[in-house]
Amino acid sequence: MSLPYLKEAIANGDNEKLIRYVRLHFGDGNEEMGKKEIDKSWIEALKLLLDLPETDREFILETMDKKDDSTLAHLYFHLHFYFVKRSGEWKHDGNL
Repeated sequence: MSLPYLKEAIANGDNEKLIRYVRLHFGDGNEEMGKKEIDKSWIEALKLLLDLPETDREFILETMDKKDDSTLAHLYFHLHFYFVKRSGEWKHDGNL
């Protein structure tokens, strides 16, 4: 899938093409494996919040308020890989 293909999907509001790209990318060409990779990240983050620990919400809100959208998008992907790695089922090199 090329960059023009993805930009066209955005222009057309075709989110299915975008999520398919993400699943294929995270799954190394296997869409079902990519879905599992995405799910692992959410599960690991949720596990950490179940006991309602104190968190630095001020840092989170300040970061979201002060950083540009592109930086936040990179942060999102880095956090995704962090939580997948934490799951113990790491298959990526973690480089963005």
